[in-house]
Amino acid sequence: MRALPALLLLAAPWTSAATARDVPAAPTTATTPLGANLEKVAYPFPLHWFEGQSQGAPVRMAYLDVPPTSQPNGRTVVLLHGKNFCAATWQDTIGALSKAGYRVIAPDQIGFCKSSKPAGYQYSFQALGALTAGLLDKAGVGAGVGKVTLVGHSTGGILAARFALTYPDRVERMVLVNPLGLNDTLAQGVPYTDLGALRQEEAKTSAASIKAYQLRNYYHGTWRPAYDRWVAMLAGQYASADGNTVRDAQARLSDMIETQPVAADLARITVPVTLLIGQRDLTAFRANTAPPAIRDRIQTVPQAAEDAVKRFPNARLIRIPDAGHAPQVEDAAGFNATLLAELR
Repeated sequence: MRALPALLLLAAPWTSAATARDVPAAPTTATTPLGANLEKVAYPFPLHWFEGQSQGAPVRMAYLDVPPTSQPNGRTVVLLHGKNFCAATWQDTIGALSKAGYRVIAPDQIGFCKSSKPAGYQYSFQALGALTAGLLDKAGVGAGVGKVTLVGHSTGGILAARFALTYPDRVERMVLVNPLGLNDTLAQGVPYTDLGALRQEEAKTSAASIKAYQLRNYYHGTWRPAYDRWVAMLAGQYASADGNTVRDAQARLSDMIETQPVAADLARITVPVTLLIGQRDLTAFRANTAPPAIRDRIQTVPQAAEDAVKRFPNARLIRIPDAGHAPQVEDAAGFNATLLAELR
């Protein structure tokens, strides 16, 4: 009986977290299986599919492609989600951009959400970038057709930066929202964790552990009811009959994040960059595994952004004082206003 509301919350009309009442976090006691590819979750806009090849095997990427709902301005924004998020998490931002005249494309990357999770896949930001480029070609935003604006959140920020390095002629500008990878956490003292150990950690992941992590690192101790749907979505993948597929993919993705920061390459990114950074974000990828005596040396996302903005050739930093790791979720209206003003 406790599981049903979470599923209905996903299926019901989605509302902004910005309007939710602040309440203390409550324990999550039941999880509805939603399928390893979120088969039981309806997205807020029509789904499209990109069928491609990667590492010698077919893969399938889900994506949203939302046209302008006002006078088109001829620009396309590509939204790249983070590790604990999906294309659907951008719902409020998609609506705001579309209303402002933008075409908006938001993929589920390979390994995430509704997209393929190939067995034994070697995840890299180069591989994800190549597939994203193929998806854009299929969507008619190919090389030579028109440049896109990339908006990358968290892990999607590393992907956006790597994409801009690999395909500079396809990118007009880039907005990084609380991105990972601006600092090399292994170099700062986080011990490397191999794939086997990462799988063991994933075996323990539950709705309760997801919520506890997000409460501390993303939402600075304040939980809102609107966040529950994201916990239900993630936990529902793990709880499915094929949840081991999800656990393996997530372990491999964690290995990708810890070993492939973009920190050393920031000076080579030539497109204009805006860093939109929620200042109350405590995320420092896997810093909890470092010896307690050196944890303070490992930069959080806001700390890394203060250093990184100086290394980009053309960048500016916008600080969002009262937001954590996911400002587009925590204060959708405020975030969208800031993003639109910056894009203009």
